[in-house]
Amino acid sequence: MCCLTRMLVLVLSALLGAPWRALHGAPLAELSGDQDFQLFLHKNLEFTRKIKGDVAALQRVVCDTFQLCKEEELLLVQQDLRITQVALEQCHRPSFQAEACFSQIRHGLHAYHSSLAAVLELLPSHAGLVETLQLDAANLSSNIQQQMEDLGLATVTFPAEDHGPLPAFSSRFQHQVGGFLILANFQRFLETAYRALRHLARL
Repeated sequence: MCCLTRMLVLVLSALLGAPWRALHGAPLAELSGDQDFQLFLHKNLEFTRKIKGDVAALQRVVCDTFQLCKEEELLLVQQDLRITQVALEQCHRPSFQAEACFSQIRHGLHAYHSSLAAVLELLPSHAGLVETLQLDAANLSSNIQQQMEDLGLATVTFPAEDHGPLPAFSSRFQHQVGGFLILANFQRFLETAYRALRHLARL
């Protein structure tokens, strides 16, 4: 019994440590060999990597301009601002469903598209890069929507309250921290989405 318990702990730890691995049981066998689906995955993996690079470039600007570089130093302000990470748990559940995962990615892209308006106000001299990010987020969402339609997948709607409106920043410093946190959360969101798409491409 002790040995069995230890084995269960190891299995759970592996799943929690790398949640996208749970997709091995995903009901996508009928899609894994579809050339159009694979082309969609590979193109949008590259697109997601490009967006991640642009977010990283803006993170460097925020670091250089406002000396905001380490998230762990901003925990108290983060709690006050209540800027939260957009969830992507639908993409790494053992009972994976493509409709829910793709819909949640699109939901998150819409949320960050809106949130980037705060970054645009904060970095007017980098408006071109921020606007490109917004456009790329919208285009990636459109790509996913088109693929869902092509596959006959239904769109799953997530409540708007899952990611509420941005807080009203009461100071310039709060606005700076808010911009930093939005970019940090967006980068983590993109990393999770990238890993989910990459795993699907390997099925």
